[in-house]
Amino acid sequence: MISRITGFLAAIAMAATLAVPAHAQDQKPAEPTAAASEAPAAATAEAPAAPAAVASAPADNPYGLGAMLEHGDAVSKTVLALMLIMSMGSWYILIVRLWDTSKLANEAKEARSTFFKKSSLAEGVKSLKEDGAFRFIATTGIEASEHHEGALTENIDHSSWVTMNIDRAVGEVNTKVSAGLGFLATVGSTSPFIGLFGTVWGILHALTNIGAAGQASIDKVAGPVGEALIMTAIGLGVAVPAVLGYNWLVNRNKGVMGQVRAFAADLHGVLMGNRAVKR
Repeated sequence: MISRITGFLAAIAMAATLAVPAHAQDQKPAEPTAAASEAPAAATAEAPAAPAAVASAPADNPYGLGAMLEHGDAVSKTVLALMLIMSMGSWYILIVRLWDTSKLANEAKEARSTFFKKSSLAEGVKSLKEDGAFRFIATTGIEASEHHEGALTENIDHSSWVTMNIDRAVGEVNTKVSAGLGFLATVGSTSPFIGLFGTVWGILHALTNIGAAGQASIDKVAGPVGEALIMTAIGLGVAVPAVLGYNWLVNRNKGVMGQVRAFAADLHGVLMGNRAVKR
């Protein structure tokens, strides 16, 4: 009997011993659950604040063109102003010379269709556009053919005299149409090196800042290096349109001036034939 009671008490004690760890195990997961439930709540409460902070304070670029204009020295601003002037001059020449060549091409079409179909040279000249290149050439050739007098010019035969005057007029037209091409060539060949000078100057500032700070931190290097890269990009942006525009205008001038020289040659033939008829 005593042994049964003792065994029963031992069983109760063992069950109580096993129940305590089981109860502890059941309680431990509850703590992370509470902490986990509090963490999302806190994150949920703090989540709307992040977009508000980003939206309320947009970061300005401290290494862009505006920062360079504000904090750049006299050398960098001078280089930038020089390239701006070169770019404006290049675009002005491109637009003006494109207009001139287009106008000259239209005059060539009108001259071919009207001038040589008139009954006289006077009517042919009137059919040409006033203040136009072809009227200038025609007037010059007619005047040279009609006025071949003088102590010195009489030693030149009539055909050579007319040819010289017409070629001189054609040369003046060519000079006017080609004006500014030298500037485009200069800009296209020198602006990359001017931008490179700005690049070297920016790198020099970066090295100076590193030496003064005693360490190569990104905030000491980013500003001058960004300025240097901007100068390089601007130099290329000025050079490329100038080079392309120069080559384009040269090809257009060749085509237009070919039409002008053809008109001059035909005019010379008409003038010589007219003189032969008069004789």
